[in-house]
Amino acid sequence: MSRLLVLLLGLLLSWGAVQAAESNSPTVARAKAHTDLGLAYFQGGRMAVALDEAAAAIAADSGYAPAYDLMGLVNWYLRDTDKARENFERALRLAPNDPEINNNYAWLLCQTGREKESFPYFMQAVKNPLYQTPTKPFFNAGMCALKLDDVVRAEEYFVNAVMADPANVQALYRLAEIKYRGNNLYDAKRFVLAVLAKVQDDAAPVWLALRIERKLGNRQAEQDYAVRLRRTFQGTPEYQAMIQGRFE
Repeated sequence: MSRLLVLLLGLLLSWGAVQAAESNSPTVARAKAHTDLGLAYFQGGRMAVALDEAAAAIAADSGYAPAYDLMGLVNWYLRDTDKARENFERALRLAPNDPEINNNYAWLLCQTGREKESFPYFMQAVKNPLYQTPTKPFFNAGMCALKLDDVVRAEEYFVNAVMADPANVQALYRLAEIKYRGNNLYDAKRFVLAVLAKVQDDAAPVWLALRIERKLGNRQAEQDYAVRLRRTFQGTPEYQAMIQGRFE
């Protein structure tokens, strides 16, 4: 099933939920239905409609925190950081323990020069035992720690991200990078191989694997990765770095 068809089906189902909620359910159900529909539009790139649905949700129930979270996400996407922050903070006042809202607000703080303030919110997100994706705030916290050049803290967060979801290839790749830069080459190799087992269309882990093998002195393995870059990833920055001999 195509991505577009999945989106259309999601919109239809969400619209049906709105219609049913308008006639049969209390205010919180109407707010949830509008928020779910707005989120579907947000994910489909329809920001104006997503904003309208968030506003409709708030009109239905001004105390429904996820509606303000959605409003914050859309504002942030539209680069209105002040409005995004205002809406995330309103959402948190209504639902201070909501993991998704905490993660979103923390990531906003991290991306707007307030990295040190973000970590308590990331950790609040992972405290919720019912949160289905704790790997996300752990990973985001790791990226935020890297912005502060706190590699030790970043590594700890990335390890937790992988423990929460062993298939988190982004966290695995970051761990491989950290180990490589720390000259822990066998650990770096272990992590990058785990990434390569899952990712076939990204030059970055191939380039990292090549450099790991180069440092280990494994010339055949290095050459194999060089051939892979040449055949599959010409035009990428990684390929250009290789042909220019910029290995570090």
